[in-house]
Amino acid sequence: MSVGFAPEEIATGEPTRSARLKWVVAVNDALGAGLATNAAICVASATACEVAGLVGPDGKDAGGAIHPGLPWAGCSVLRGSAEDLRRLRERAGGSDDVFVADMPAAAQRTRVYDEYLETLAATASEEVEYNAVSVVGPRNRVAKLVKGLPLLG
Repeated sequence: MSVGFAPEEIATGEPTRSARLKWVVAVNDALGAGLATNAAICVASATACEVAGLVGPDGKDAGGAIHPGLPWAGCSVLRGSAEDLRRLRERAGGSDDVFVADMPAAAQRTRVYDEYLETLAATASEEVEYNAVSVVGPRNRVAKLVKGLPLLG
């Protein structure tokens, strides 16, 4: 099932809270700033590629330079423990109409993508550690999924 915005739902002139879908990225609070930033960027990239209509149109400044579109509906970046992220991944993955992108810790422990895939394939689902989880879905459902997780700060 595909999660995204239909063209007629893209309302770049309205507050982000008016969007039907909510986007959050939760980052493992045990990570240092560099790894946390990397994890958030990686799951955001995967999310932007998969969720239709999430990124708004390009902008042009007064000098004519083009600036690529950004997420028009906003994105909250939260923090949580490794267990919080595991629980979020499990609950979000089992919800209808919710898109989930995650970054297993193994992705940051390897330097070759195929090695990451091999490591992941050899890891039982219940043993996967998450460094970040991105969730997009109906506003009320996502709010319930991340209830209690504070903003990353």
